[in-house]
Amino acid sequence: MHAYRSHTCAELNKSNVGETVRLSGWVHRVRDHGGLLFIDLRDHYGVTQVMADPDSPVFAEIEKVRSEWCIRIDGNVLARDESLVNPKIPTGEVEVFIRDIEVLGKSEELPLMVFGEQEYPEETRLRYRYLDLRREKMQKNMVLRANMIQSIRKRMWDIGFNEYQTPIITASSPEGARDFLVPSRLHPGKFYALPQAPQQFKQLMMVSGFDKYFQIAPCFRDEDPRADRSPADFYQLDMEMSFVTQQDVFDTIAPVMAGVFEEFGGGRKVDAAADWPQISYKDAAKWYGTDKPDLRNPIKMQDCSEHFRGSGFAIFANLLENEGTEIRAIPAPTGGSRKFCDRMNKFAQGEGLPGMGYIFWRDQGEGIEAAGPLAKNIGPERTEAIRQQLGLGVGDAAFFLGGKPKAFEGVAGKARTVIGEELGLIDKDRFAFAWIVDFPIYEKDEETGKIDFEHNPFSMPQGGMDALLSDPLAVKGFQYDLACNGYELVSGAIRNHKPEIMFKAFEIAGYGEDEVKKRFGGMVNAFQYGAPPHGGCAAGIDRMVMLLADEANIREVIMFPMNQRAEDLMMSAPSEPLSEQLMELGLRVIPQDQ
Repeated sequence: MHAYRSHTCAELNKSNVGETVRLSGWVHRVRDHGGLLFIDLRDHYGVTQVMADPDSPVFAEIEKVRSEWCIRIDGNVLARDESLVNPKIPTGEVEVFIRDIEVLGKSEELPLMVFGEQEYPEETRLRYRYLDLRREKMQKNMVLRANMIQSIRKRMWDIGFNEYQTPIITASSPEGARDFLVPSRLHPGKFYALPQAPQQFKQLMMVSGFDKYFQIAPCFRDEDPRADRSPADFYQLDMEMSFVTQQDVFDTIAPVMAGVFEEFGGGRKVDAAADWPQISYKDAAKWYGTDKPDLRNPIKMQDCSEHFRGSGFAIFANLLENEGTEIRAIPAPTGGSRKFCDRMNKFAQGEGLPGMGYIFWRDQGEGIEAAGPLAKNIGPERTEAIRQQLGLGVGDAAFFLGGKPKAFEGVAGKARTVIGEELGLIDKDRFAFAWIVDFPIYEKDEETGKIDFEHNPFSMPQGGMDALLSDPLAVKGFQYDLACNGYELVSGAIRNHKPEIMFKAFEIAGYGEDEVKKRFGGMVNAFQYGAPPHGGCAAGIDRMVMLLADEANIREVIMFPMNQRAEDLMMSAPSEPLSEQLMELGLRVIPQDQ
């Protein structure tokens, strides 16, 4: 017999009754039923109930066993009495009578319990992550992650992509976040960087003639953490293709994403990839208040400015006299009660606003009537025109925010989400995807008037060089994101592969040709030697697993994550370097003023 096990803790069933078996695992829990000892023995695969009574030759040893001890047992497989069968587990028809036991590893008193789903502070969970990972939910999340990555790889190979690896130590390259720098011992005073993404390398592969590339790539960014973003490193499905248009990229990656979500989504609905809408960045902001809308929420905001222009509601009427302002309505089907409207008004105040104007419609026996402070100020004709525009009726409401859109769109988007959640309008049993397209390349600083890049500077401008010779703020890029349930899952672009267009694009943002060559020399030089049109994207692995596992925090689907302060509590990182290490690197740490 094998030294540790003849079966896993998920394999035994009625067909094994009468056999002598060997199992190894962790003591999930111990139950003493008046002289009968029952142990739920757990390994990675499942749980088997093992038991002993005073007739067992090792009963005295079994009495000493405690939670999370790692043990090996030998015993006989017995059928459980029919009334004691546990249908919730594969091994629920049998139990093992213990004949021999070996303690493989004792456990100290546990800082957190593995049995059950008790809540512990995140600091405790991360410090003792190896114990936290023993919990059933965490085991499932990590297996889901592994299986999903395996599926992605197979799907990419099946459609003609080859997997290539790109360097982990490279040159610093500003791509929108801070680099992690690595000092060079052989070149004192110089630094490598961990790649924020394989962006330049994958483009260089296209120049090298490799037609289709993908990689499950680690990326490193010194960013502030969020619930949906890891603060140091993350993984993405990185892909690039030559001789493609934007639609070609969509047609390639969308079936892969849809297939993965169908395979691992637990039966939740996934719209056919061909039906995913393409929404302009401008319309996404206008309708949803965000460039990563949750389309499970049916609420679509609308511009209602004309109904308030010159009206009796002076706040909005005066606001609309300023250039670039508008009044936006957030419909709230079934939200037509003063209690709900007051609650949303309080929400707005919590977001730093004076409040939100609102109208709700009711039937007092004489037909539909608009109510609320706004309704009284603008009169029945205007409120009826608003109701007609928004398609609302009795029992419904609408909320209003005004000003320059960029100043209030974020709050409007949050309000849309809260309204949808509170009124039960969101279809929780669905993954709703949407392509966000037509991103503006440039933006103007309101204070300085300076033009700078608003989004990816390496995207090919729509219209090429001709577009760059007109109004920069009107230039849109062949850049796109894929949103799902309120998260950005994919980001990509058709690349600017022509040096003359690239130099002009950077010149508009105030970067000279020499600076572009210095920062991105490898790529710029390569583009002088017959670069093909190419494009691609990257999909966030961690966020995909987070959605599939129905988790709200990305740390629940990462094996060994850092905390909110970018610290690894388990491994005590970051740590202070030894003096010898600093001397070898020619570095000195300058203490920061506290």
